[in-house]
Amino acid sequence: MNFETTGEAVRRINLRILPFLMLLYLVAYIDRSNISVAALGMNEELGLTSQMYGLAAGIFFATYIVFEIPSNMLLAHAAGLPAS
Repeated sequence: MNFETTGEAVRRINLRILPFLMLLYLVAYIDRSNISVAALGMNEELGLTSQMYGLAAGIFFATYIVFEIPSNMLLAHAAGLPAS
């Protein structure tokens, strides 16, 4: 493979990697949204009220949002990539 410019190489890499990354993002989004489906059977088995479940789900998502960006920055730093 002989690339004339760096831009061409980046474009070809993006065409191969981005569709796969988009699929992974979709799967991760579906996985995060499945917590409400899990509540159907989990609440009864664990003896949770809807208020208790709502609080637990809220805490889960709040901590997920708070730690998502720092964890990605840490991963980029550990991999030696520039933080963007």
